[in-house]
Amino acid sequence: MLRAATADDLPAIMALETELFPDDAWSPETMAAEVAGPHGHYLVAVTEDGAVDGYAGLLAPRGSGQGDIQTIAVAPRARRRGLGRTLLLALLNEARRREVAEVFLEVRADNPGARALYEGLGFEEIAVRPNYYPGGVDAVVMRLAVPEPETGLA
Repeated sequence: MLRAATADDLPAIMALETELFPDDAWSPETMAAEVAGPHGHYLVAVTEDGAVDGYAGLLAPRGSGQGDIQTIAVAPRARRRGLGRTLLLALLNEARRREVAEVFLEVRADNPGARALYEGLGFEEIAVRPNYYPGGVDAVVMRLAVPEPETGLA
């Protein structure tokens, strides 16, 4: 189940953050500010027993026309089930509600799975930030012109 992240989710979010991004995890203070910020939209994916299997965040001030996917993280136990895609699609739906025309993100150049996910949803590589991540890994900057929602007969 996806739901809006709250301050009560921060311990679980930070546990995943430090597990998945040991060299460049956000600080608890930064994550708390992002989750509570007026221009953000953060989600958690929660199991039936209340465990957080993933989280994702969008920064998109209303009226700006642009948004940034700040983070997407999925616990190793929950991977390969489409959860990353589900989180990303939920953020894109929120971007539409905020009348965002284009969304940007950065992804590690050495993360082919994430890059394939983004490319499969229409994101295009627009730039590279050399040595952006710890260990000298480049960041690939990607952009998506937010498509209109698909509608049709059920």
